Amino acid sequence: MVRVYTIASGKGGTGKTTVSVNLGTMLAQLGKETYLMDADIGMANVGLILGLQDAPVTLHEVLAGKNTIDEGIYNGPAGLKVIPSGISLQGFQQADPDKIRDVLSEIVKRCDYLLIDAPAGISKDGVVPLAVADEVILVVNPELSSIVDALKTKILTEVVGGHVLGTIVNRVDAETSEAVSAKMEKVLGVKVIGIIPEDPNVRKAAAGRSPIVTRYPDSAASKAIKKIASELIGVAYKDDTPPAKGRGGFIERFSNALFKKKAKN
Repeated sequence: MVRVYTIASGKGGTGKTTVSVNLGTMLAQLGKETYLMDADIGMANVGLILGLQDAPVTLHEVLAGKNTIDEGIYNGPAGLKVIPSGISLQGFQQADPDKIRDVLSEIVKRCDYLLIDAPAGISKDGVVPLAVADEVILVVNPELSSIVDALKTKILTEVVGGHVLGTIVNRVDAETSEAVSAKMEKVLGVKVIGIIPEDPNVRKAAAGRSPIVTRYPDSAASKAIKKIASELIGVAYKDDTPPAKGRGGFIERFSNALFKKKAKN
């Protein structure tokens, strides 16, 4: 059964698109046929993150009726299928956002999971992705302005008949994660389905035009995203990080050998 998730945020700059790209890539890594569509036709960034900014056919052309959806699908990392939006103003002006429903009806025939990267904020272009998804996931930062705007997006989702599954809190200090989670659930009235810690590798991966989950799979952010993806598809999270080497490993081996020696004596 196909599941359609719209990834939304109340304001720009929360890391929504980065979360969308990495969550989609991880779902593909976990063996699920996954599509990612950039429905932010005015401020598209999925193509920029994945190096598809020069794609000849984008969602702009599809929504303008110039090309078919098949021509606008590209192979992404780990088998992820990507439908980028264009970055030109002319393409944005020609695109008809009301045709997104028709595009979705074609995509859902082909995949297990479809992620829709929605426009940030409250706008006409952003209403359709909120309404057509099975569930909406809010990406929020632990900042007052982000929380307030996320609450507005939640209310809008409910007004148009959508349902918010929960929130992903992004860029969180590891030491305050529990307190942040409790605060988010109280204020937004939805469960926190994942917390992604602040991680410098996110920017490094973005600079290399690749998802952090493939470039730095053992990083803290990658592990958090894998946990979220695992829970979405209903499988147990498995940490594949190899055992630590170096000083810590040496001390552990030395201690084990020492205690074994004493036990023999």
